[in-house]
Amino acid sequence: MFNALVVNKDEESGKTSAAVEQLSVDQLPEGEVTVAVDFSTVNYKDGLCIGPGGGLVRKYPHVPGIDFAGTVEASSDDRYKAGDKVVLTGWRVGEAHWGGYAQKARVKADWLVPLPDGIDTRQAMAVGTAGFTAMLAVMALEDHGLTPGSGPVLVTGAAGGVGSVATAILANLGHEVAAVTGRPETADYLTGLGATQIVARGDINETVKRPLESETWSGCVDAVGGDMLARVLGQMKYGASVSAVGLAGGAGLPATVIPFLLRGVNLLGIDSVMQPYDNRLRAWQRIAKDLPMDKLEAMVQPANLSDLPQLGKDILKGQVQGRVVVDVNA
Repeated sequence: MFNALVVNKDEESGKTSAAVEQLSVDQLPEGEVTVAVDFSTVNYKDGLCIGPGGGLVRKYPHVPGIDFAGTVEASSDDRYKAGDKVVLTGWRVGEAHWGGYAQKARVKADWLVPLPDGIDTRQAMAVGTAGFTAMLAVMALEDHGLTPGSGPVLVTGAAGGVGSVATAILANLGHEVAAVTGRPETADYLTGLGATQIVARGDINETVKRPLESETWSGCVDAVGGDMLARVLGQMKYGASVSAVGLAGGAGLPATVIPFLLRGVNLLGIDSVMQPYDNRLRAWQRIAKDLPMDKLEAMVQPANLSDLPQLGKDILKGQVQGRVVVDVNA
């Protein structure tokens, strides 16, 4: 028997409830690899799955948790053996498939990545999907020509999980980082991560009639979308790129094609869920090399399984700063 956060749904009312329950190993879903989970984390999708489901959960009862890191207990796949340290993000685990809010998980071998040297399972979950997505976003900007010294790089939603890690990575790589936040009280936190400029959300989250403004940013990691992304596109330097990773400000994009046609701006879509294995491995190796672990630790708040129902509500309200690391065995 092991502990897990289980979400149940009342068929009559349609309401869901989440509580820590004991499960047996034979209740785990099918998969080639069984993992003793050490840590998980909390993302926006987790908040949806803990609460109303957001259309992500297919059937109940359900174990959420879109990320986990731990140790292989058993494997029928030759790529993994008992004792291997592994990390999982994406593949709709925690949504369509039982996830990491449990002391044990069983998944397909293709979904796992071996943990690179220099990162332990706790640090891997301080990174989690948010940090993995941030690294993918930075890599995409680099692949499209971003180099240190080319000018300030904008990070929107900078105090959130993706934004926090992106800020730390970019600063560590030698970039000037301009961090956008709507919470003035996070300024010290963001400068501690390496931001050299704090941009108030109100200064940049409204569209303007002019399709182009002064060339300001050499790159951007955007977690907001909506009006802010439309505005930022008109402020990019010639040939610069925006990595789009989120839609906290809305899924619409009230923009024109002018920045693309007259300045050669690139809008790069970043997906972490179905990312191919080779690029996953590349991203985790870059995280081990280029994300300063002391900065990572500054983002972390600890939690356990019993904290998750409240944390799920908090993250949906935008009230979670940085990264939550869930010790599923605490």
